[in-house]
Amino acid sequence: MNTKQQLRQLIDARKGVLVPGAFNALSARVVADLGFKALYVTGAGVTNMWFGLPDQAFMGLTDIADHTARIRDAVDLPLIVDADTGFGNALNTYHAVRTLERAGADCIQLEDQVSPKRCGHFNGKAVIETSEMLGKIKAAVDARREEGTLIMARTDAAAIHGFDAAVERAQQFAEAGADILFVEAVTSLEQVRALPQRLKQPQLMNMVIGGKTPIATTDELGNMGFSIVLYANAALQGALAGMQKALGELKRSHHLQEDPNLVAPFAERQRLVNKPFWDQLERKYE
Repeated sequence: MNTKQQLRQLIDARKGVLVPGAFNALSARVVADLGFKALYVTGAGVTNMWFGLPDQAFMGLTDIADHTARIRDAVDLPLIVDADTGFGNALNTYHAVRTLERAGADCIQLEDQVSPKRCGHFNGKAVIETSEMLGKIKAAVDARREEGTLIMARTDAAAIHGFDAAVERAQQFAEAGADILFVEAVTSLEQVRALPQRLKQPQLMNMVIGGKTPIATTDELGNMGFSIVLYANAALQGALAGMQKALGELKRSHHLQEDPNLVAPFAERQRLVNKPFWDQLERKYE
């Protein structure tokens, strides 16, 4: 199966496949190396790690498309790509889907926030009218060149209009053609449990470490009927902790040995960037 078919199979199983986020090609290689079955190209991660800025619409279409293309070259996993609000109106959304599909996306996520958007677990969000979002979803569906490319529709309406309104929006998103639904930043386990009961379409549940949604185990969420359990920025937060630990020790002691408790060994670093392959290729062309 190709990556689109693999992703479709994972989603249709509704067993809570665990999907981590990647913010660059090397983090994607780590995800693949550890045996995960799909990955999420995180807009927040790209914004944080490449610009040093918060997730507040500083990333553009070119940024996420470039990262998607580089990650597509690095790994063979299905890619779910964060396209924020579609970077404008329905026409911009159409263009964004074409661009990201060409870059290697297997699923493209769109959200209903007012632009400039912000992290779904920040305060101060606003959402567009349902009718405008339905137009974006229809444009995204029409823009696909490949039938297997999936459209994920996210609503942030729970924080503004309440849980029931968010569920109602999500239902309309499904009717407009969204393949997967994503109700963001629900605030209780009761709401989490209710979503698969109230919405028939496959769904993603976002586990944000330190965010507004209570953390449930992947097995629990799979048993509830969620298709995807997303940890969009676990790698990012782990990388930050690792950098702070290693550099803190360097600052304290003024030297750093190849201690696996602090740094990945030199050989492991080369393995993850596939140096043996390039060495073999170099010998081939000598």
